[in-house]
Amino acid sequence: MRKGLRIGLLGLAAVIWGPAQQREEEPPTQILETLKEPPPAITADTGRLVFFVSPLSSKGLLSQQVRDALRALFGQTGSAPIVKLRAFVAGSGDTRRVQAIVSETFTARRQPLPVLTVAQVGGLPSAGAQVVLEATAVSRRMVNPHGLAFLAAQSAGQEGLPGRLAPLAARMLPKLRGALAAAGLEGQDVARMTCFLSSLEDVWDVRNLLAKDFPKAVYDMVQPERAPAHAAVSCELVARLRSPAGGPLRLATRKDADAAVWSSDAALVGSPRVVLAGSQLAFGYEAEDARLAFQRLARTLEHEGSSLANVAALSYYSLSRGIAEQAGKIAAGLLDPSRPPAITAVSCVGLPALDAAFGVDAVAIPSTLP
Repeated sequence: MRKGLRIGLLGLAAVIWGPAQQREEEPPTQILETLKEPPPAITADTGRLVFFVSPLSSKGLLSQQVRDALRALFGQTGSAPIVKLRAFVAGSGDTRRVQAIVSETFTARRQPLPVLTVAQVGGLPSAGAQVVLEATAVSRRMVNPHGLAFLAAQSAGQEGLPGRLAPLAARMLPKLRGALAAAGLEGQDVARMTCFLSSLEDVWDVRNLLAKDFPKAVYDMVQPERAPAHAAVSCELVARLRSPAGGPLRLATRKDADAAVWSSDAALVGSPRVVLAGSQLAFGYEAEDARLAFQRLARTLEHEGSSLANVAALSYYSLSRGIAEQAGKIAAGLLDPSRPPAITAVSCVGLPALDAAFGVDAVAIPSTLP
């Protein structure tokens, strides 16, 4: 009788609860693939490096513009793999999205990720444009048979904020010509030119003025600060050497260069291989925070067979000039004070981390050469 009662109760439960009310299986948990991070540094052939700048677009928000800029760069570079990207982001978009989109795009194309530097700036010379990308790629053919020169930014400034910057650009030109001449170069040797302007009001007049001296360069024009205190024009260059550098790395400075500035005017890289390092960030505003960024850069270079002693060029990205000066003092203590690299300091609006105040990237040569 007990057995019959059990069967009856089980049958009653089946009638009451029914198949529809039985516990449903939970769907399997979806695990999203972790995005790859860009490499800290890449070693490439100096003789085959080529340079590109993405066109500006006002279509869509930051994410779409980054994708469109990458698509345009892939069209420009063709089969030449991109090994370095530098992104200048304007507006209020999340700069951290740039790395995510770069990772997604390169992974989808089954291409190795490039090293990456990202800085938020005050503006770009097109209404609604939120990003411009500078790309360094590796050509299939030899384009720089004698090597490359990386020239520190030359500047001209003025108290106050005049509406037009073309007169300042004209004042800066002799400095650029002098820096090139010290390296044995001319304007037609310049491959890429990046200019940092306190205002974009007459940006195309500035560009047209520069294009007369540097007809073969690709240009990037950026307003690094939203509300600068003074007017300034500052331009850095990458040029192709027209004769052998005289060694793996030669540092050149004009005789009339400002002795108070710890920087060479130009770094002439004759090494067949060059190390391109993406930015290392300082998380905080103290001197020790910047020192840690340089220490991470040193470890990155060592992993690629280089070192701080072999740095050709440094670029600083800082939230204030004071932070850049502080970082410069730290760099001078870590590098050979008698052989400063070519240094460009950029005051920017932000960096791709909420607590980052300073970033640094580098070009170096390997410590041992074949």
